[in-house]
Amino acid sequence: MASRYDVIVIGSGTGGYVAAIRAAQLGLSTAVVERQPVLGGTCLNWGCIPTKALLEHAHALKVVQQADEWGIRGVTASAASIDMDAVHARKDRIVTGLNKGIEFLFRKHKIDWIAGTGRLAGGGDVDVIGQAPRTITGREIIVATGSSAQSVPGITIDRTHIITSDQAIGLTRVPASIAIIGAGAVGVEFASIFHAFGSRVVLIEARPAIVPGEDAAVSAELLKVFRKRGIDVRTSTTVTRAEVRGGRVTIDLAEGDRAESMVVDTLLVATGRGPVTDGLGVDAVGLACERGYIRVDAAYRTNVPGISAIGDVIAIGDRPHPQLAHVSSAEGLVVAERIAGREVRPIDYDRVPAATYCDPEIGSVGLTEAEARARGYDVRIGTFPFSALGRARLAGETDGFVKIVGETRYDQALGVHIIGGHATELIAEAAAALQLETTVEELARTIHAHPTMAEAMGEAAHAALGGAIHL
Repeated sequence: MASRYDVIVIGSGTGGYVAAIRAAQLGLSTAVVERQPVLGGTCLNWGCIPTKALLEHAHALKVVQQADEWGIRGVTASAASIDMDAVHARKDRIVTGLNKGIEFLFRKHKIDWIAGTGRLAGGGDVDVIGQAPRTITGREIIVATGSSAQSVPGITIDRTHIITSDQAIGLTRVPASIAIIGAGAVGVEFASIFHAFGSRVVLIEARPAIVPGEDAAVSAELLKVFRKRGIDVRTSTTVTRAEVRGGRVTIDLAEGDRAESMVVDTLLVATGRGPVTDGLGVDAVGLACERGYIRVDAAYRTNVPGISAIGDVIAIGDRPHPQLAHVSSAEGLVVAERIAGREVRPIDYDRVPAATYCDPEIGSVGLTEAEARARGYDVRIGTFPFSALGRARLAGETDGFVKIVGETRYDQALGVHIIGGHATELIAEAAAALQLETTVEELARTIHAHPTMAEAMGEAAHAALGGAIHL
């Protein structure tokens, strides 16, 4: 194994391993330093993939519980239950298979996987701390150490009763009751999972709306659906104290002047993630940081020559950086190609799609209605409900809608916001449309196959232009 490389990547998550593969494809000798015993980072091992595996099991359980409606005999809805041992066994098989897939790609592209914790030592050196300590040198270093779950002041995570998403994906039993602090993507996904599995769920959000980063109409729709299904949603509510007593968690809540206490089996803290820079040596080499995040320019260069950073660990521009796996991968491609001497274009963060896998799903890209108005656009809106579609009725996925945000001067589509069945897949059309600077009329004139969920996209575009056909 070499000691000198063209590129050293610290971290093997979705940003790090993609950057490494692209660098190797472009002829650069590449090494990846990873302190975990597996490749793939948080997304593959403790985030995106395990969580979505649980959500797929929740969906399967829902279908079984509705067996009578689907004409399936021999199955009693009341007898249907989830076997967590079997769920975890399948989830782990999937994760292990994907781990091995990345290992294969490393071997294919002759990327060295160096086990240990990488620490920046200056002058292109990286000290690898672990069972076999060593120092390696890179012409360029890419920091891709990602993020980790954070708690809130006054709440101590014991990983048994008060947990983060890292522990939630491995619970061996379904808690009779669970409170979730934070109604962002992680919070609403786990609310969907545990409600489907049979838990009594309380979802607590300090801000006035759940999924507060989404368009207001999407937030309102998800709140309506959750409450209709029996999820106890508390907005504008904070947790002032949480304490484990007798194996259960006592929670003190405050909503304005009103105080309340409740007792649950499990408390899940889903209030956000912070950058992983402990032990990285950012101070030793003089990296400029902002609230712990490494500050980079539009090409992901840090203030220290020869060191770049991508993914959840960075701060870029003048707004929060989206902590999304696919964003990290896109940034990894850009920085690897730039290091290899290729011409690169900055990522337009207005065109980054987001996918939230709650039930119903949410997919969004571009500006919300409020953001478009705040930027001074003369806005027009088109909305079409899935309940009016034949395919949605056939699938039993009638909650939600497609909403298109456009502007009147050039008819440009500025944003698309979807809540409903398969929203995380449907948003790909909208992402391509925004990337190509499509007009709303072009979306309306695009022929959408019938019967499909995607018809709602064309109908919403017609609605923005004056009237949906089937509404």
